[in-house]
Amino acid sequence: MIDGYELVVGLEVHVELATATKLFSASANRFGDDPNTHIDPVTLGLPGALPVLNRQAVEFAMRIGLALNCTVQACTFHRKNYFYPDMPKAYQISQYDVPLNVDGWLELPGGKRIGIERAHLEEDTGKSTHIGGTGGRIHGSDYSLIDFNRAGVPLVEIVGRPDIATPDEAKQYVTELRQILVAIGASDAKMEEGSMRCDANVSVRKPGAPLGTRCEIKNVNSVRSLGRAIEYEARRQIALIEGGEKVRQETRHWDETDGRTHTLRTKEDADDYRYFLEPDLVPLAPEAVWIDAVRAALPMLPRERRARLSSATGAPADGEAVMVVVERGQDDYVLAVASAGADASRALVHVKEAYAEQGAVPSVPAADLARMIVLETSGKLTSTQAKIVLAEIMANGGGDAEKIAAAKGFEAMDTSALEAMVDEVIAAQADAWAKYCAGEEKAMGALVGAIMKASKGKADGKAVTALLQSKRG
Repeated sequence: MIDGYELVVGLEVHVELATATKLFSASANRFGDDPNTHIDPVTLGLPGALPVLNRQAVEFAMRIGLALNCTVQACTFHRKNYFYPDMPKAYQISQYDVPLNVDGWLELPGGKRIGIERAHLEEDTGKSTHIGGTGGRIHGSDYSLIDFNRAGVPLVEIVGRPDIATPDEAKQYVTELRQILVAIGASDAKMEEGSMRCDANVSVRKPGAPLGTRCEIKNVNSVRSLGRAIEYEARRQIALIEGGEKVRQETRHWDETDGRTHTLRTKEDADDYRYFLEPDLVPLAPEAVWIDAVRAALPMLPRERRARLSSATGAPADGEAVMVVVERGQDDYVLAVASAGADASRALVHVKEAYAEQGAVPSVPAADLARMIVLETSGKLTSTQAKIVLAEIMANGGGDAEKIAAAKGFEAMDTSALEAMVDEVIAAQADAWAKYCAGEEKAMGALVGAIMKASKGKADGKAVTALLQSKRG
């Protein structure tokens, strides 16, 4: 609820597919090359140039549909007619009333399912760069430059149902979708390069009222911006309604610099696009054996990997450690460390905390990390010492934890020596000990810190805490 209103959001996500060539021609599908170097008669819409459908693009589109629990069906292509300077044909080949993938869902980490209405195949447009003026928009610019390298690149548009109720759910949806796309190899899903772009349809209503008038926010290019744009747009619409005005259906642009949405154009309806069947392409009807083969080849998806890692480590599937490690692709490594004899929960913690720069396949052999964790969990290394040993192992791409610990003079303190040191600190920190005995748990921190300092880091923090608790009684 925002100021007594319910938020209703449906997301449309455009994903460029990771094919070698474009959807209907042999020109390269590659980001970052010099402008207008990947063009051909089909890309430019020259007379007599005919489209030929890219089989790999169809398979990637089916992967997406199956990963999103959609039904893959026979489909047709349509011409979607509209004019932009970066649309050389003045129409886009897309899918209209009979798309390839329909009726699916995506499950958020917390368990809520967001419906997927359709995930259809289409071609991307070129890219316009507006020079001069402010905000990078065409209005007020001095001139525009057009790059047709992106024109004709295969896209899948994933149309979600209006099941999202908060900005945070929208951010979770896009994050989860991106991880799925990368996992199945259909796209690199880099929002910063435009290979994944998000439009948000936002409306508000009083609880129990009919759906309100929606506004579409176009081409939001980061997860953080998506949350901010939805929040702003919801409050803008509420202010209009509370002021006695009506929300106008329109397309709006999110400006990251001023944190506002701005009108682009009044919203088009389907009739405005004058859809008709693409005369140069036959209907597409993937055979059942092909669909089954694509389904069988799908890898384990992020949701399943989180559940597997949660089961192995005892950490919650939607907790930060599991989420981070799976997003990095390091979950197989954690399980390998556990298989080598280490405590799985400690492996998860160390990988999450120390392996941010290691990549999906860390350079440190799993067995080396496992041996260090065994020393830690057996009490031969304190947690502080374990971090020091691990840092050296990582710096060298591996190493023998026992030899490193011995070289640094790390050894567990004798129990009697530790108890004597605890007694000395209690006597020296009488005020802190009195507060701790009176039930002030924060006082324990001062006592533990003093003991760790006196032991020069050799004391085991867990053992220290246990001794203090036993002496308090």
